[in-house]
Amino acid sequence: MQTIDEGVEKSAILMFALGEDIASEVLKYLGPKDVQRLGYAMAMLKSVPRTRVEEVLDEFYHIASERAMVHVDTEAYVRAVLTKALGDDKAANLISRILYGGETHGIEGLRWMDAPTVADLIRNEHPQIIATILVYLEYDHASAILNCFNDRLRNDVVLRIATLDGVQPTALKELNDVMLQLLAGSSNIKKAARGGVHTAAEILNFMGTANETTVIDAIREYDDDLAQKILDEMFVFENLIDLDDRSIQVLLREIQSDSLIMAMKGTSENLREKIFKNMSQRAAEMLREDLESRGPVRLSEVEAEQKEILKIVRRLADEGQIVLGGAGGEEMV
Repeated sequence: MQTIDEGVEKSAILMFALGEDIASEVLKYLGPKDVQRLGYAMAMLKSVPRTRVEEVLDEFYHIASERAMVHVDTEAYVRAVLTKALGDDKAANLISRILYGGETHGIEGLRWMDAPTVADLIRNEHPQIIATILVYLEYDHASAILNCFNDRLRNDVVLRIATLDGVQPTALKELNDVMLQLLAGSSNIKKAARGGVHTAAEILNFMGTANETTVIDAIREYDDDLAQKILDEMFVFENLIDLDDRSIQVLLREIQSDSLIMAMKGTSENLREKIFKNMSQRAAEMLREDLESRGPVRLSEVEAEQKEILKIVRRLADEGQIVLGGAGGEEMV
């Protein structure tokens, strides 16, 4: 069963406390991934003690009062409330009309589908079409879709993503035919800066180690320099050792203890020491003990936690709170 983060659970409680009308307005400002997580948490809440609701409301009031403005992603919130109230099938058409003015357009519709569904929908298209579609999706979503393909198709598509130099209007029109009108088709549409080495690297960052290695090896057979450029752009968990101490400390404040313990299983001793030295002595000792006492765990579980932490790393880097070094980072002088 999927676990629910404490912050997401608090958000779900807040949604119920706000009521359907206000909650539906809030949902409009969340992205697909956040809506899915919040919707799941809301569905799992059977009963909440009044004291717990009061705690959440009090915490929300204090946080809101300390912030003059909250910046959030647009377009999403009404989906969870409508789906919860009406069910998936009945809500789908109404959501489509509210969010997209009548019908779900191309890529935007794919953002709300799970990876296996999208993979089944596009796997028989030309690899170039698939590559063009995937560069319009979030990196982790695109990676999950690629993991649903066989090795040959996956390798071909990633290679095309890495060598994709933007998307021309004519290509977008072809994509419209495949994806039911991605764009309206205007002669004034400019070339979209999608694809390339960086996009390929970001997608591979979310892929399992085995598939990631297979893809890189296949690209290396085609173009060794291109494969190396992709590797240079990738930021994997071991690259955390290249972060400065301040960045490590900022990151640690964002990670839950259980997640960190799982992610550190199998990491290098140098990386562990880097993390330990940026914690208090007591915290470091407790983490060492927890790591030693934790028995064998599945590699897939370790990789999953590492990728969740890497999502936090990228968010903090985008917000300017930390500076990435090493692979994919900019050298500081």
